[in-house]
Amino acid sequence: MQQSRKIRVGISIGDLNGIGCEVVLKTFEDTRMLDFCTPVIFASNKTISHQKNELHITINYNGIHDASKAIEGKINVVNVWKEVPKIEFGQETKEGGMYAIKSLRAAVKALKEDKIDVLVTAPINKKNIQAEDFNFPGHTDFLAQELDGESLMFMVTDTLKIGLLTDHVAVKDAPSAINPILIRTKIRIIETSLQMDFGIRRPKIALLGINPHSGDNGIIGKEDDEILKPVIKEMSEAGHLVFGPYSADSFFGSDAYKNFDAILAAYHDQGLIPFKTLSFGKGVNFTAGLSKVRTSPDHGTAYEIAGKGTADNSSFKEALFKSISIFKNRREYLELTESPLQKQKVRR
Repeated sequence: MQQSRKIRVGISIGDLNGIGCEVVLKTFEDTRMLDFCTPVIFASNKTISHQKNELHITINYNGIHDASKAIEGKINVVNVWKEVPKIEFGQETKEGGMYAIKSLRAAVKALKEDKIDVLVTAPINKKNIQAEDFNFPGHTDFLAQELDGESLMFMVTDTLKIGLLTDHVAVKDAPSAINPILIRTKIRIIETSLQMDFGIRRPKIALLGINPHSGDNGIIGKEDDEILKPVIKEMSEAGHLVFGPYSADSFFGSDAYKNFDAILAAYHDQGLIPFKTLSFGKGVNFTAGLSKVRTSPDHGTAYEIAGKGTADNSSFKEALFKSISIFKNRREYLELTESPLQKQKVRR
């Protein structure tokens, strides 16, 4: 990316029948946002025009055919499709899922080709996106296939960061999916992300137990004693600041989480329930471990309020700012670590 231009933030529009387009347009209704980045929305002129008129949102935008043609100081809309999709606010439709994936595929392609610098994804519906050529439970798994690296669902705010050992896996299948290799991999991804993306030099990480009370020494399950504890001991002895397993039921209520830079939860709801309780509207879903930066708001399509003009865009705005911050941190980290010996010689 040229140092002189603003960061290009690519935006996939999500389910057209949900609140995705609303939170995107509300964010850029404040023209001061254009001081921070150049937005590139992947949809179509007609779709954006219809949404802004229906929602009574006042914005001007610049239609383009390719993300590389984005103009600074303007809201840019890449025309991914020419037809006019049927909008049915609040409804889960096959068409809504189809256009969400068209937008996502185009945005990821532009990201891979460096036509945009980061990606912020508006919410999709995990059911209506399923198709013969798209069989993923969500954004994270698709991005893991398309981008280099190993992905981790990392829910973040400035003061709370929670990663997941298993994400979109049925609760009954989560324990069997957890093994020493997975634990080591996820811990290393979190460590690297905290150092590279958030500027934390010596990350301190807590692991939550798989079973209630971390198994109570094997009384309520043996997974914690047989799988988690040996890996924690091994990594701790190797110099990693890894601790646990902690009983999840009291970890957040006692404020123990404040003693760590990040928490690694065993499964989806164990991590996301406390995260959303403590941070809803301020939290960001960040896919750590990949070669490119992708963030998303911490909410879903919210069909129940779609089309009413009442959606809160706070989390989307946080996701946008977080993507810019992570991109800058990562760029600085790579510059500092690219050739440390040469830099030391220069300083002399």
